Amino acid sequence: MLTSQHSILFAWIVAASSTLGSLFFSEVMRLPPCVLCWYQRIAMYPLVLILGVAWLKDDTRVKLYALPLAVTGLVIAIYHNLLYYKIIPESISPCVQGISCTTRQIQWFGLITIPLLSLASFALLTLLFTLPSRPRSLAS
Repeated sequence: MLTSQHSILFAWIVAASSTLGSLFFSEVMRLPPCVLCWYQRIAMYPLVLILGVAWLKDDTRVKLYALPLAVTGLVIAIYHNLLYYKIIPESISPCVQGISCTTRQIQWFGLITIPLLSLASFALLTLLFTLPSRPRSLAS
């Protein structure tokens, strides 16, 4: 079982990697984000700061206020993937301006897509925030 400090640090690494990855896709690779990608970014970007400060301050209560952002991002990511993989019709998509939410911009190994990366990140963060973690011992 992870200590709460390790859990927060690992969550920060996930959030920071996801943020840097999304910035790499849009700023370096010049892939425009869709509307749903923007909503997911709104949920992910603050987590980098929130988790970083919580780790530095040893604030184990961070899970209480980081979980709503992670769950919100997870719900949007699930919806985005359902659209992307055509499980639900694109006609109910909020992507009416700019790039379509179902545009295939990358597909690594025939499976890994930007919406799937986002789903994995938010699912992992939600899992980290809901799993129990043991408090740091006084001896450490």
